[in-house]
This record gives sequence, C-alpha cells and structure tokens, in this order.
Amino acid sequence: MRYFAWTAVAALALVVTGANAQQQDFSKIEIKTTDLGKDVYMLEGAGGIVTIAVGTNGVIMVDAQFAPMHDKLKAAIAKITNEPISYLIDTHFHGDHTSGNAAFGKEGVIIIAQANVKNRLATPPPGANGQTPPAAPPEALPSGVFTDKTTIAVANQSAEVIHVPNAHTDGDSIVYFPEANVIAVGDIGKANNYRYATIDVRNGGTIDGTIAATQTVLDKANDRTKIVLSHGPLATKADFQAYHDMLVKVRDRVKALKDGGKTEDQAVAAKPLADIQAEIMQNDMLSERMVRLTYETLK
Repeated sequence: MRYFAWTAVAALALVVTGANAQQQDFSKIEIKTTDLGKDVYMLEGAGGIVTIAVGTNGVIMVDAQFAPMHDKLKAAIAKITNEPISYLIDTHFHGDHTSGNAAFGKEGVIIIAQANVKNRLATPPPGANGQTPPAAPPEALPSGVFTDKTTIAVANQSAEVIHVPNAHTDGDSIVYFPEANVIAVGDIGKANNYRYATIDVRNGGTIDGTIAATQTVLDKANDRTKIVLSHGPLATKADFQAYHDMLVKVRDRVKALKDGGKTEDQAVAAKPLADIQAEIMQNDMLSERMVRLTYETLK
C-alpha cells in the first residue's frame, strides 16, 4: 500500500520565516512546468507547488511560494499565456505558500483566502523558536475572504475553494478546477515518500480535521482526477484513499489508548504504530512524534 507523508524535516515549513528563505540560493532554482490538461498547469520551484488555470481573459493561481520566486513564476506563466494573473488563492498561511503574496498584490492581483489565513498573516503567531515574525504588509493580505467556500472564475475556467477546518492548520483550503478535473490540496497531504503526517497543532491543526479533509478530497475526486500536492509528485484518488486509511488507523489506535486512560507518554511507550512504522520505513522518533501529535489533538 502507498502512503502519503510529511517528514520531520517538513515540519520546518510550519515556521517559515525570512531567515529560512535566505538560506536558499533562489538564483539557482528553475521552474518546472507540467501540463495537466485543459489549460491547467503545475509549477514547481521553491516552496509549495503552484497550480494555475489559464482562461481567455485571466489566470487563476494557487499559492505564491517564497517572495524571491515572483519573477521566475511570472516568467514561467508568461511562456504559457499573455493573460494577466487575476486571482491568487492561498491554501493556508505558511510562508512557503504566501511569502510571494506581496509582490503579486502590488501588481493588482486579487488574493483569496479563508478568514483564518488573513488573521494569521496580519497577526502572526509565535514560531517554534518562540519568536513572532513580522506582520505581512497590507498588499500581501487577502482582500477576498470567505468562511466556508467560494467560487471564483475567469473566462473558461472556474475554481471551487473549499475550507477544510482544522486540518494541517485552521485555515486550509482545497481548490477544485472542474473544467480540468484537478484538485490542489495544499499541505493536507504529500504523496510517494512513505512517511507519517505532520499536523501544525500550534496553529489549529488536528488529526480529525486532517482525516475529514482527505475525505473531502475523496468526495470530489474520481479515478481520473489529478491531485496537486504542495510537495511531491501528482497523486491519484487511490493515493489519497491510502493516505486517509492510514490516518484513520493511526487515530483509532491512539484514541483507544487515550480513552483507556493512558497518558501521552504511556501511549508512546505502547508503540501502537509499530507495524506501520516498519511498513513505511520510519524510525522510533517519527513514530513518537505522530503518536504525540495525534494524542494532543484528539477530543
């Protein structure tokens, strides 16, 4: 069985700051463009993978990567179309998805996001290091804010933006392009690395919310759907079903221990994920992390 993954290293992306970005040499990064059909494309660079849908009078863009990637993204899009970028959708607030907001916002692009994303960009929470990053400038803040779902469109393309509460964070959204049968899912899943999930507990993420989010994707998808992940290759509905089933198994095992009166440390000591750990080639440290994240967010 294939499993999705978020590595312990990927947890660094939960607290992306300018300092993190400065450690990368963006001049060496080239954009890889993949045609997904029906004028929808996947752009890989530095940060969360970008999805664009090209209409005859504008472009819908999902996520903006790191700020230094702006010119490279614009150049890659210009090779596809001369139409302007009309909308930029943030799948969540983490910096590897939103640091580029300001540059696009200055150009008049309308930024769309769930309300919690705007709140966290305007009033950033402290990072794992205890330091609070600066607030995003006004031009980086979403002007199109929604609560549960919204639909935006340009000529010949539309995007259904659906909030999946308390999944990776409290502001996650998935973006469904019905004309192309493509779903961009942000950081709620990551395929083909055979490792555990990470949940941003500090910023509202939960195990139950993550499971519910994967089910939302499954409900939208069919066997021909192309699922764009923030990090990793394209996924299928079968991939997401495997990921969902793994999360349910993890949740149920940890919940049984918690409901049985075990403390968090006792739940870790019980090694409830031993067989999953072996199957997906993880280690004790990563299994402990998954147990603790699950235990902490169970109601």
